[in-house]
Amino acid sequence: MKRILIILAFIIFSANQLVAQDVKVFPNPATNVINVLGLKNDKNAVITVRDSYGNQVIFHQWDIKRNSLNIPVFNLEKGLYMITIQSEHQNIKTKFYKQ
Repeated sequence: MKRILIILAFIIFSANQLVAQDVKVFPNPATNVINVLGLKNDKNAVITVRDSYGNQVIFHQWDIKRNSLNIPVFNLEKGLYMITIQSEHQNIKTKFYKQ
């Protein structure tokens, strides 16, 4: 007897979540710094960067000012990374490539 497994995934966005397309990440690929634009100004935003294996490589709290962040990435190895920005007013996930 053959079995078929169907997995349904649902993504629910609240009013304070931004879609990744609303946020600009550049340069991509990056060498020294990633600039993230289109954010909401916020205090104590938690920024997490994970490598393609899911290992946390950056964890930091920043105040978001002027609707942007500059994240230093010069010490990261080449590869694909996921940035998560969480605060009281937003929850964003986007990715970049380190050259």
